[in-house]
Amino acid sequence: MIVTAHLRTPWRLALVGIAAAAAFLTAVPTAHADSFQRLPGGKAVGEGLTIYRSKESVRVGPSMAANSMGRSAWVSGNVRVVAPGIDTSDAGPNNGPRGEDAMPGSNGTSTTGAGGTTTVVYVVGCQVSIGQLDAGLRLGLGGLFDFTGETGGIPLLGVGGNLNLPLSPGEVKYALVDRKQMTKPGTYYFNWRNAQMDIQGCGGYAQARSLAVVETTGNNHQKIQLWGKPFTIG
Repeated sequence: MIVTAHLRTPWRLALVGIAAAAAFLTAVPTAHADSFQRLPGGKAVGEGLTIYRSKESVRVGPSMAANSMGRSAWVSGNVRVVAPGIDTSDAGPNNGPRGEDAMPGSNGTSTTGAGGTTTVVYVVGCQVSIGQLDAGLRLGLGGLFDFTGETGGIPLLGVGGNLNLPLSPGEVKYALVDRKQMTKPGTYYFNWRNAQMDIQGCGGYAQARSLAVVETTGNNHQKIQLWGKPFTIG
């Protein structure tokens, strides 16, 4: 019995050592890996024009600022506007809001007089259900793109850009990808790859979704919207 007891003791010590090592390994924090998501394409049809969205994706990871209140998203996608039916009209100076009296149904949008304008943005919110904005903002997009210059105070995300977005709970901001004047019938392309949005100050959940808007001028005034699928940014 004594010999057996002495033989078992090293095995017991070994098992204790293995258990301790396992506990140590599980206690070591692991790095947070980026998450990647492909987003579905879409299409919106107007009179004489069609908007297509394809190859949209998002990669979400910790903030480049390395703090607990931020996170980053790298977004990519394509938007193509096929517009054989718009008027030929050169863009002029920014005319400012037209107003409901001058152009009923325009929501007071700003126009440059071109045959049409395409704007591509990301709508980003902190503790806001971005998925509901397609209905909630449908009648209020006049103020959404009130440009007072090239970007009108809307942060420019751009192609391969790096944009810092401070967000408070309940706040929504718009990151401009690009905006093009459509001066004649044809096809217009928007492509962006790994454009970075750094979200700061949002202690709760953050969401975003892409939005492409085509607005035509002239007697046949239209505003066509194509929303992307909402995605979570941590």
